[in-house]
Amino acid sequence: MALPIDTVLPDLKAALAANNRALLIAPPGAGKTTRVAPALLDEPWCDGETLLLVPRRLAARAAAEYMARERGERPGQTIGYATRLDSKPGKRVTVMTHGVFLARIQSDPDLPGVGAVLFDEVHERSLDNDLALAFAIESQTGLREDLRLLAMSATLDGAAFARLLDNPPMIESEGKSFPLTLDHVGRDAGAHIEPQMASAIRTALGEHEGSLLAFLPGVREIERTADALGSLSNDIILHRLHGLVDPSAQRAALAPPPEGKRKLVLASAIAETSVTVDGVRIVVDSGLARRPRYDRAAGLTRLVTERASQAAITQRAGRAARQAPGVAIRLWEEAANKALPSHDPPEILEADLSRLTLASLLWGEADPARLPFLDPPAPAALAEARQRLDDMGAIDAEGRITPHGRAIAAIPLEPRLAHMLVEAEAHGLKATAAAAAALLTERGLGGKVEDLEQRYRRWTSDRSKRAEAARGLLRRWGRGQVEPDRIGEAVALAFPDRVARRRDASGEQWQSVGGRGFRLDPVSPLANSKWLAIAEVAGAASGARILSAAPIDGPRVEELLADRITEFSDVRYDSGSRSISATRGRKLGTIALASAPDPNPDESAILKGLLDAVQREGLDILPWNERGKALRTRAQFARTGDASLPNLSDSALLEDLDAWLAPLLHGQKRLDRIDPATLTGALETYAGYDAARRIDRLAPARFQSPAGTSHAIDYAAPGGPKVEVRAQALYGLSEHPKVGAVPLVLSITSPAGRPIQTTTDLPAFWQGSWDDVAKDMRGRYPKHDWPDDPASAAADLRTKARRKS
Repeated sequence: MALPIDTVLPDLKAALAANNRALLIAPPGAGKTTRVAPALLDEPWCDGETLLLVPRRLAARAAAEYMARERGERPGQTIGYATRLDSKPGKRVTVMTHGVFLARIQSDPDLPGVGAVLFDEVHERSLDNDLALAFAIESQTGLREDLRLLAMSATLDGAAFARLLDNPPMIESEGKSFPLTLDHVGRDAGAHIEPQMASAIRTALGEHEGSLLAFLPGVREIERTADALGSLSNDIILHRLHGLVDPSAQRAALAPPPEGKRKLVLASAIAETSVTVDGVRIVVDSGLARRPRYDRAAGLTRLVTERASQAAITQRAGRAARQAPGVAIRLWEEAANKALPSHDPPEILEADLSRLTLASLLWGEADPARLPFLDPPAPAALAEARQRLDDMGAIDAEGRITPHGRAIAAIPLEPRLAHMLVEAEAHGLKATAAAAAALLTERGLGGKVEDLEQRYRRWTSDRSKRAEAARGLLRRWGRGQVEPDRIGEAVALAFPDRVARRRDASGEQWQSVGGRGFRLDPVSPLANSKWLAIAEVAGAASGARILSAAPIDGPRVEELLADRITEFSDVRYDSGSRSISATRGRKLGTIALASAPDPNPDESAILKGLLDAVQREGLDILPWNERGKALRTRAQFARTGDASLPNLSDSALLEDLDAWLAPLLHGQKRLDRIDPATLTGALETYAGYDAARRIDRLAPARFQSPAGTSHAIDYAAPGGPKVEVRAQALYGLSEHPKVGAVPLVLSITSPAGRPIQTTTDLPAFWQGSWDDVAKDMRGRYPKHDWPDDPASAAADLRTKARRKS
């Protein structure tokens, strides 16, 4: 059967005959995945093996099986495949995942016997994809100038890849010209996606012919949509297509339907690229995708559901028109297309870079940013990765790879799991650790329960091909007897920071060694455990939900993580008693293992605890007397007239506690035991004698009345410095008293202390409303003098009778 790619194969062969690099852009359905590699077999330069790199295991196996079938062969003869779980390498062409390629090129950087490396769907920009391309470029540049590199994609950013590959020839193929109808039907964003997908699928099956491929973000949504569909007509065969489905079921989903039947395939993003689902004429797209996102604050990678990119929805829609006219039904409004990101973000900009850093060191490059990447890794992400590798002993103080790091790098696993396998041998846990690694890398193996022990026991009774293939991994990684009740110990070796202790009776809240809080469904059997070794979580950094874990005994926690246990002396300030309490004990990360009162706490720690309390709660927790409080407010007022005076504001004093307060706290454990007079004296000493005198002059503590009485000035009053004084004490004043250039706020009272008038202009009061006030006061207080002209009268607080006697 002729395919569009066939017309450009001569140009591609010519380009690769004259150059060692090329770019191929071909739309979905053009045939690039299955036609290019076989077409190169007879080229004079291609006398060795051709490696075809694809993003997923399903695509690797499906492509190899299709190409072998086209030659009348079985996989493993001329053409084969290699994945982590299943391998049938070909003599001339091997289709493989990027992870398998990375292991091969790391062990033999010059790729002996390989004539060409083809990167299919190179636009997907996974971490392994970018790293594989970078290593291949370096190998070709430094070791194998004759090695051919071909980057292929349907939605390639041609200009960017051209720069990366030093502007090689670019060949473009047209796709098939089958018409594709796009139908945007929208959906209720506030409602669950599954019933809406089920409704759209039922409608589409009734209105259109052919098989239907539906795209959903993940396994959970696929299962819920299948449930929502209910019973289907007899001519519809329902298939599920995702990474957890057995190879036989995957093949059935890809194959043409039986005569007189239609397929309904509920698929994850696994069906977007590199595979053709035979017979599909209808695509129903949820518009959603599930992607890993690394939370740097938490040190965790979690899966999030997001809107699919423009590149992804284009690939999905194209599946409907690969073999005949088709229709793509989209559950969003057409106007929303413009807001979608053009491509999925490159994983190198968001992922944990521990694996990339270790691979780079093993390759001989100390700085991964110097490798030929389209997007160089961020310095902060690399620094974090180096710290993680240092914590597990994979690199030394100079950043060089250690023997332990080389052992980790030799295992095709994420570094923390590889570290677990290497460390497990010393603890008699090698087979158990291998089982844990298989459970954590093969999603869905043994079910979805949180308890990894339960998953393992279910796996042992599972006789599916996928389960058998996973047992092959187990035998490869660690022979021996698996001890299910020690899986938690193995997990603790991989994720020591996620070892957690229960915080409440229900088992819902957990505190981890690394300081993060985790949540567990209280109905989980794990909720009864006191300690858990947590492997996987989902959700926010604080309160992330536990997805997988295993119980572990407290004594074994202390044995396995003994190097992380430290002695501590804790000094805390209690606000209620205004005193210090001191404890000593041992802690594992942020978890206190044991503690008791400390009879001899360190004095410097006590001092720091008291100072921290003042810093945290403010100066008002100190036992100030009125004189001390007044000094602080007077000083601030005085600074308005003389900025060179010491700053005794709360913020300034809190910044300099060591200078004026610390000397008072030696030997103290309680703040309320400080003598108030001593506290005020310390403040005066801090201000200095000369400054204190200037403060007295600019902001005197008291107002001396014409009657000889002394009255405290309130500098904290809202309207400015204020004094309360009887009217008789102010007789004889023809000018308003001031503090500096600021008029005093006079609160004038009757002989009984009741307010008469508040003023900042005493002469105006004498000349204005005084007559009315005096008339009223003469009736109330006839024994006191109420002159008509108080400004010229003598100030005297005595009654008339006492003045005469």
